[in-house]
Amino acid sequence: MAFKFSLDSLPWRLQLGASAALSAAGAGAFGYLYAVPAHADLDSRTKALRTVQAEIAVGLEIARRLPKFREDVAALEAQLEGLRTQLPEEQDVADLLRRVQGMATESKLTIRGFTPQAVIRKDLHAEWPIAIQLEGTYHDLGAFLERISRFPRIISVGNIKVAPRENQTAGATVSATCTATAFVLATDWKAGESR
Repeated sequence: MAFKFSLDSLPWRLQLGASAALSAAGAGAFGYLYAVPAHADLDSRTKALRTVQAEIAVGLEIARRLPKFREDVAALEAQLEGLRTQLPEEQDVADLLRRVQGMATESKLTIRGFTPQAVIRKDLHAEWPIAIQLEGTYHDLGAFLERISRFPRIISVGNIKVAPRENQTAGATVSATCTATAFVLATDWKAGESR
């Protein structure tokens, strides 16, 4: 015998209750199986969208400032080129000798000796001392030191010893020795590494 069940045979209150229970069960099943996962997926996609929009906003801001960055880089490169004249990246012995000789000649001094010494390497630069022996007058020696102080390349003069010459002439009353130290930017070794 087949079991037959019909809601019509129940009182209207039970029919209403059964319909409400079936509707609630269907809504619960729909929510559990479809709505909750879809809502979670929508939330994760919304978060991903916000992240992408934030990255786009940052990228657009950087793109907006790019011309200013390029101007700043060009200005810094020009400044660096100017500083390289003061602290070059390499030793150019011949050029430095010519320039020092030229400053000595302009100051009416005679260079009797020019002896490059061992390079002293520091963290960011190298010091290149050069022993110089000069002859001239006190005034000419002062003019030479003043010219070196105005030289665009950084050169420090120390260990100055001045003595009167035995055979003095009008253009050569003193002999002087000093150490002129030229500085070179260290680019061929790591900072802190000593060679």
